[in-house]
Amino acid sequence: MTAITHLDLTGFQQVDQLAWRDAQGTVMSLHFFNLRPDLPASPQDPAALLAGLARHTAGAGAGLIDAAVEPVDGVPAVRQLLKVRHPQGHGQVFIGSYTVPRATCSTVLKLQAPETGTTGMREAVVMAQLGPDRFYTPSPYAPDATGGLPNHWADHEQYDAQFPQHPLTLVRATLRRLLPSVRLDERFKALPAF
Repeated sequence: MTAITHLDLTGFQQVDQLAWRDAQGTVMSLHFFNLRPDLPASPQDPAALLAGLARHTAGAGAGLIDAAVEPVDGVPAVRQLLKVRHPQGHGQVFIGSYTVPRATCSTVLKLQAPETGTTGMREAVVMAQLGPDRFYTPSPYAPDATGGLPNHWADHEQYDAQFPQHPLTLVRATLRRLLPSVRLDERFKALPAF
């Protein structure tokens, strides 16, 4: 089940009932959770929400790259880009999502793409450009967040053009491309806000 009734599937091939894969290996999936969202704060309080997400992600051993409150089909939603260690221990997996929370449920559009082949090139090139002293940065949402994967300049959007086939670049661009096409079930939209 999903509350998403329309989505531009151009370039994706269906691999499961609610999952698709594109030619670059990015997997898109749709989810519905029939329970109160576990977000740390309401989208009406973006500073608390994003800080809580950054701390939670770091505590789980991952890294929040970028997050914002943006509407999906007119409903406040949370966009996240994060990185996790690859389960096989080589490189990272980049995950992008839109979570559309309501008071008692939520729907999620999720993209994920793993690094393959030689990993770490994006980081190495950007570190060489900036120098190691400038490369690492605190979380922009929770500078006190500790643990997890480090924040650094190589994950910033300004470097996507240098690395057009990098999984982070692909996930970020695909999220942006998909957003205008997403339509939500009117009954879901009418539910009380989170």
